[in-house]
Amino acid sequence: MSGSEAARRSAATVSKDVSKDGRPENAVMGTYARQDVVFVRGEGSWLYTDKGERYLDFGSGVAVNALGHAHPRLVAALTAQAAKLWHTSNLYRIEGQEALADRLTRLTFAERVFFCNSGAEACEGAIKVARRYQYVSGRPERWRIITFQGAFHGRTLTTLAAGGNEKYLEGFGHKADGFDQVPFCDLDAVQAAIGPETAAIMIEPIQGEGGVRSACEQDLKALRELCDTHGLLLVLDEVQTGVGRTGKLFAHEWAGIAPDVMAIAKGLGGGFPVGAVLATAEAAQGMTPGTHGSTFGGNPLAMAVAGTVLEIVSEPGFLDEVQGTALRLKQKLAGLRDQFPALIEGERGTGLLVGLKLNAGVTPAEVVKAASAERLLVVGAGDNTVRILPPLNVTHEDLSEGMERLARAFGRVQHHPSS
Repeated sequence: MSGSEAARRSAATVSKDVSKDGRPENAVMGTYARQDVVFVRGEGSWLYTDKGERYLDFGSGVAVNALGHAHPRLVAALTAQAAKLWHTSNLYRIEGQEALADRLTRLTFAERVFFCNSGAEACEGAIKVARRYQYVSGRPERWRIITFQGAFHGRTLTTLAAGGNEKYLEGFGHKADGFDQVPFCDLDAVQAAIGPETAAIMIEPIQGEGGVRSACEQDLKALRELCDTHGLLLVLDEVQTGVGRTGKLFAHEWAGIAPDVMAIAKGLGGGFPVGAVLATAEAAQGMTPGTHGSTFGGNPLAMAVAGTVLEIVSEPGFLDEVQGTALRLKQKLAGLRDQFPALIEGERGTGLLVGLKLNAGVTPAEVVKAASAERLLVVGAGDNTVRILPPLNVTHEDLSEGMERLARAFGRVQHHPSS
């Protein structure tokens, strides 16, 4: 295609998106390939469109809406706080921050917490904590971080470099240095990558965006041992796996280990923007005034909602119920695989972070589209995988309904394969 022809086609495409007076019909920057559906209300596991259509949400905003939509206790917490105070500044003490940090440290390995607004911010903060720790410990040459192929840590320039996906890095100049990528859970490659400049190892217990690929318990234990042996920090990205998503409060608990630093977000706010960096006191020793900050991080609204989410998820029996729901989901997905062996290779994941690995010739986009036609929301992922991420408190009835709709979606794909 010639340059002039490409320009004409581009202009024709743009013209479809402008009104008669030349202004854009939609001024939102086109960074997402959005489905043509507008949701205006949610309740529990259900979403409602501006046209009155009812969708069952098994994407949960990509593992964000941990307690579904418009949970009464979250609404009450947000409403009450909104009537009192929205924002001051991190120049002053914030009561909600101190309360939530105290709760997080009581429930986890951590002794220090920094609050931010998203998973990418949390991962960026975790990287800074790891590098700063080595610096103040008299090892400033240690700044490189070992990461893993297939990882996704966010879309800032630094976290993109940590993830290493060339598709996301294209067009943004030279990739930020300081990351050494190795194959996922290849312990020999990790050992070989450790050098005099290595500061930390950073890993997702389950690669959500990467295709719901899990690090086995023995691999996580081995990484912990490598870090201890070489004086490195173990940094866990639990943005997608954390806050009950796997049936434990945090996924690393299944392996019986503790990291030095951990990034969390998504489910922590139950739909309200919030993130956090958790660390041991030793790992956080370099984070002194001026080393990091966030204008909106830890604001009173976010703290009120996140505190309530954590309160609910840590209530006795809640995570047991998540594990029971996860077992039922696993059984239903195994039945779905048996029903559609030509389409589904197998199931992956832990708890309510699960994926269906598709056979060659079937794409996640096809399944997502077919599911949407059945008024069911699921999410695509790498490695030819579709993610199923229902709310942690999904009812038995809604779980069964979702699996029936997913079965009909696979039926659509089977009868109308893409050319």
